[in-house]
Amino acid sequence: MFKVFVVLGSLNALLTVAFGAFGAHGLKGSIPPHLFETYETGVQYQMFHSLGMLLVAALSAALGDGRLLRWSGGLMQAGIVLFSGSLYVLSMTGITWLGTITPFGGVSFLAAWFLLGMAAWKKAGKP
Repeated sequence: MFKVFVVLGSLNALLTVAFGAFGAHGLKGSIPPHLFETYETGVQYQMFHSLGMLLVAALSAALGDGRLLRWSGGLMQAGIVLFSGSLYVLSMTGITWLGTITPFGGVSFLAAWFLLGMAAWKKAGKP
């Protein structure tokens, strides 16, 4: 699990930098400001959760591979696709119904952080 989430976290962080640069140099000024803000929100949340996946990997090395950590990392990846992905497409196309997908990504993020906390809580005090 360590390897999988280091790779996923690193790849997502790399993509976040690329998407951020594309936004700053390719999109800014060519889409309405409110859609550019939407795009930037997608970039920010993708980076936060890329780092979150690296944290999942680090905790799996420290605490051991566990179901809660696997689910946490998987839900972070799902959240990136659903939340950030929908915001990227919405901001570049203006297709507003894509905003109905975004909350599912947000719920994935919430569940991921909850499970991460639960995994640490369950291991607290155990050798």
